[in-house]
Amino acid sequence: MTMPASRPLTTGTFSRRRLPAALRPGRVARLAAPAGLALLAGCAGPQSVFEGAGAEATDVAFLFWVMLVGSIAIWLFVIGLGIYATKTRPRAHSERTGLYLIIWGGGVFPVVVLGGLLIWGLAMMPELRRPANGPTIAVSGERFWWRIAYDVEGEPGAVRSLPDGGIESANELWLPLGRRTEILLGSPDVIHSFWVPAIAGKTDAIPGRVNRLVLEPTREGVYNGVCAEFCGDAHTQMGLRVVVVPQAEYDARVAALARPAAVTDDPGAALFLKNGCGACHTVRGTEADGRVGPDLTHIASRQTIAAGLLPTNVANIARFIHSTDHVKPGVEMPSFGVLPDTEIDAIAQWLGRLE
Repeated sequence: MTMPASRPLTTGTFSRRRLPAALRPGRVARLAAPAGLALLAGCAGPQSVFEGAGAEATDVAFLFWVMLVGSIAIWLFVIGLGIYATKTRPRAHSERTGLYLIIWGGGVFPVVVLGGLLIWGLAMMPELRRPANGPTIAVSGERFWWRIAYDVEGEPGAVRSLPDGGIESANELWLPLGRRTEILLGSPDVIHSFWVPAIAGKTDAIPGRVNRLVLEPTREGVYNGVCAEFCGDAHTQMGLRVVVVPQAEYDARVAALARPAAVTDDPGAALFLKNGCGACHTVRGTEADGRVGPDLTHIASRQTIAAGLLPTNVANIARFIHSTDHVKPGVEMPSFGVLPDTEIDAIAQWLGRLE
């Protein structure tokens, strides 16, 4: 039996027959370009470490670029030696030449570069740890939101609700521009990690102790903060807003937060107390004095509710009250969908006026 003659397989034939269309170089390049642009877009925004809005974040980002250049220099030098020894001059080298290549290329050069980077990084420490000259603010990480108190005096105790005193708010931290503000961090339940990437590095909030973090904002704006330590089901939905404003605006904000609720005589307020909301939440100026959940005295003045999850408006407040566990799975507040819609709407309308 005669076998048919096989046809020679050329490079061009192989590439046409064997490579899927999606893997051809031109197609890969066209697909890679948008993906690369999308990745670069992730380097910008209110939660980017590359757009520093604080002294520490800017210094650390600069250190990152310097270390990146140093590491690339070491990599290029070592790879260059390897290419020289194996490709450019592949002949056998003398023992003395090989020893020089190992000592200077593999030992001295990396040590000098890494040593310089270490000295550079250590020299930044005194400036980064310079004492605060601005206000003291206590922040407590709680599942799954942030308790905030302004004008805290002294060292707060390691109690369930850090701080023990101060002007309380939640999930929105205001900072004065250009002032080194001391943040006292703690937690009543599990370990959380406070991180505002655009302003400073992360610091843990640990039950039973108080950690200190100094923030020095250098640019006005609104920035995102997150919990950077897994703390439970709603960990990824434990955000906060950080608002950087001039000192005068900061002082006015704190003074406004110190006042009682704007509206206390309202049908929604009576329903709020009747349905037990005051057992968990505080609304100063009313009988609601709960300490389990966020202080709602000025909730309407915040940009978001549910720890940065939803924009603040009446519709979202009503939605959160009605279907809490659906909006934010894992949250410890129960849903109140059993209430009549008219009562939920009345409570939401009242909370929406608490500026």
